[in-house]
Amino acid sequence: MLKELAIKNFAIIDDIKISFAEGLCILTGETGAGKSIIIEAVNLLLGGRASAELVRTGEKHAELEASFLIEPESKPARIMRENDFDPSEGLKIRRIIAINGRHKIFINSRQSTIQILKLVTENLASISSQHAHQGLLNEENHLDILDSFAGTWTERREVQSIYNELVPLIKELTKLKTNIEKIREDNEFLRFQIDEIEMADIKPKEDENLEIEKNRLKNGTQIYEVIQSGINEIYSKDGSILEKLGLIGSDFEKYGRIDKSLAKGGEALSRITLELEDLTEELRRISNNIDLDPDILETTQKRLDLIQKLKRKYSGAGGTLDDLFRRYHTLKEKISDTDNIEERIEKMQKRASILSDKIGEISIKLSYKRDEAANRLAFLAENELKALEMENTKFKVIVTQTKAIEKSSDPQIELFPDETMSHLLTVNGVKIYATGVDRVSFLMAPNQGEPPKPLNRIASGGELSRVVLALKAVLSENEPQGTLVFDEVDSGIGGRTSDKMGIKLELLSAKYQIICITHLAQIAKYGNAHYKIEKQVIKNRTSTVITPLIKDEDRINELARMMGGTNISQATIDHATEMLKITTDAV
Repeated sequence: MLKELAIKNFAIIDDIKISFAEGLCILTGETGAGKSIIIEAVNLLLGGRASAELVRTGEKHAELEASFLIEPESKPARIMRENDFDPSEGLKIRRIIAINGRHKIFINSRQSTIQILKLVTENLASISSQHAHQGLLNEENHLDILDSFAGTWTERREVQSIYNELVPLIKELTKLKTNIEKIREDNEFLRFQIDEIEMADIKPKEDENLEIEKNRLKNGTQIYEVIQSGINEIYSKDGSILEKLGLIGSDFEKYGRIDKSLAKGGEALSRITLELEDLTEELRRISNNIDLDPDILETTQKRLDLIQKLKRKYSGAGGTLDDLFRRYHTLKEKISDTDNIEERIEKMQKRASILSDKIGEISIKLSYKRDEAANRLAFLAENELKALEMENTKFKVIVTQTKAIEKSSDPQIELFPDETMSHLLTVNGVKIYATGVDRVSFLMAPNQGEPPKPLNRIASGGELSRVVLALKAVLSENEPQGTLVFDEVDSGIGGRTSDKMGIKLELLSAKYQIICITHLAQIAKYGNAHYKIEKQVIKNRTSTVITPLIKDEDRINELARMMGGTNISQATIDHATEMLKITTDAV
């Protein structure tokens, strides 16, 4: 149950703290006083979506905090333990809503995430607001309600999980089957390109080496002549450089015995002579390797042209040899991905068949459970509506499929591609959706002798309020929430009906903590805890304040205000006194 709620800098609320009691907690006040803002704060603490617009004007952030009493063996306690929180300490949730969008969540003083918060609070409390009335008119929500009553959310999530895997699988499988011939044609072209590159057998940096070789071959005669001239000048002719250096070296050696300084010069000349001899040998080797055959130049040029052509073709203008190699590897990877298309299709078909069998089997079992639960839900809802002054109302829960379904333990699965992709398969001729094979509609006949019709065609505001409460009363038998919150569930009703609704809320409060916002004194009188919410101007700013009404006198005055408005007569006070006394005596 919700023990305490603290709200600071939130909408028109400056700073309030509320301690809630067990049983039926009534919140009352004038329209616009901030009652629904308090419910919005609770919703955020249960994992609702936060918005910076909720921060009080002029403040940097809003702070919301709630303390819950947790039963040791409850589902929230188990989830807390699974996420390393100690439920014996209770549950304290704190949210900071910042105007810069950097919101924060704390669970038992430890920063957490919205995902974990939703897990922990999933079965902690349930809020039925004015939106529940409109939501009840939308048939898409009827399936959710039936699954909550039937306890079939586990099977439904299984169906959705398989469906979410099967949908993209069938899309891809269909695409591959449709395009298999084109893929094969593309693969032939890819193989041609790969073969063309492989047949060239290009080596790394071969283009650079061929350019050097081409230039050498084109200038072979000139290079040969230059080398021969160098050899002649250095070594061969009379008076060559080596011959002259030899004579100089001999003189240095001769007179170096007399002048030691010449000895070093002689050693240097000796080293130079040896290096020139080595150079001569290298020039002879180069000269011998020079090929002056014009056919070799032509072959080199053709090889270079082939490489340049492939570079342009596969790498674009200005492409390098490295770009060509990268393109080659890309082509290899691409053909590797598509070359085994038949094998891929076969594997995908096997997987699709396994998933189809599984989703068909689960969907049929799920449909059985929904069928059985639909009759029970309708019967119990009718009984609850009778207790809320709708004695002759007929309430129906209709479970249908897109086609008549022949229920079988051996489903025949058929892939069923659809342009809209709203469904992709059938079981026994019935389309399977992410929620299974079923569609659910709530029908109602408020007046005797009329056929049941969809709620959005016949239900008034007051009738919807009672249907919401009736369904909540039925669902509460299966839902483990410790706190049920009702925000103006009394919309559109009055008189004896509102009194019956108050009795129903009081009965529910024997099992659950009920927090109820109401404008009707006939409901408010049943509360065992009553809180008045009003706006006050403090330091030239409007703020919402909340006051627990402990004394009977305070409760009587508030009940009188709810019945009589601003002009409260003694008769109204007397009526409120009698109303509270009768309710108290009945308890």
